[in-house]
Amino acid sequence: MAPLRMPRTLAEPQHTDTGEAVLKFSLLEDIDAGLRRCEWRVQAALAELRDHDADGPGDHATRSRLVDEAADAVWALIVQHEACDCADHHDLIARYHIPGEVMARVGAAH
Repeated sequence: MAPLRMPRTLAEPQHTDTGEAVLKFSLLEDIDAGLRRCEWRVQAALAELRDHDADGPGDHATRSRLVDEAADAVWALIVQHEACDCADHHDLIARYHIPGEVMARVGAAH
């Protein structure tokens, strides 16, 4: 009597990573890391701007610098977002509560 064995169509296929699969995975990790860094930068810049505004009217030059820094961070995040093939940024703007003043500095009309 022959031993029973699993049909080849149901058996686990041999899994081997090709060089292409390894490269794609590495690139996806890099994109994810870049996106996370941009998100942290946006959160930090917006928090600093909100803290400055919460302290009351302060130095106009400092506030302008903080708005510029927030706009730079938001612009970088939007670029990363578009690199991930996401063209609609309304959810992104809502998630981080990005003020219109910052979006105007980015050059977006939202």
